[in-house]
Amino acid sequence: MSEQFELIARVRARSGTGLVRRLRREGDVPAVLYGGGKPNVSIAINHDVLFHSLEEESFHSAVIVINTDGQKEQAILKDIQRHPHKTNILHADFQRVDRNKPITINMPIHFEGEDDCIGVKIDGGMINHLISSVEVTCLPEDLPERIEVDVSNLQKNESLHLSDISLPEGVELTSLMYDESGDHDLAIVSVSARRVEIIDESEQAAEEISESDQEDKVESDSDSETMGES
Repeated sequence: MSEQFELIARVRARSGTGLVRRLRREGDVPAVLYGGGKPNVSIAINHDVLFHSLEEESFHSAVIVINTDGQKEQAILKDIQRHPHKTNILHADFQRVDRNKPITINMPIHFEGEDDCIGVKIDGGMINHLISSVEVTCLPEDLPERIEVDVSNLQKNESLHLSDISLPEGVELTSLMYDESGDHDLAIVSVSARRVEIIDESEQAAEEISESDQEDKVESDSDSETMGES
């Protein structure tokens, strides 16, 4: 189960540009709580509390308790609007969840064992993160705290795919749920040769071609001289 967060909110009776601006001046963020077969509710949340909660990576993919005037409901964060030039949060959207119905949410991937990766430590390769997050589907109570991928045994010129991710029971990767063809089993991380190695190999190949051309030229000149003497 993912980490639990709780936000204290209050109902906003009315909306409007002037009222929203006043709300922000008072240090609150206008937000909306929707879904779950219930009416949308306009709420206000303390800006600093929400701001610091957003600094926690797990907050973005956790089931959050919204405590609105003493009434608690579970929800997930669906959208955040920020000021284009400042750090201010302008608006937030929260979607209610039903503990008996699966939810779909995007979660970051944590790559473990990079310092011990065989392809880097022994083969001198370089790790490439191809996908930074994945979408999972599960019941709210089964939502994992994080998605971990161990790359310690990954060798140079090898890669791991979505199907290689080990998930807790009851959790599925949304993109693979109905992927019978395997077309959506994308690579998520790989170990490749470092650029300097590629350049060295290219330069070596160029030198070999150049030497071969010189040898061909010498042989050609030698044949021409022989024909001239005859």
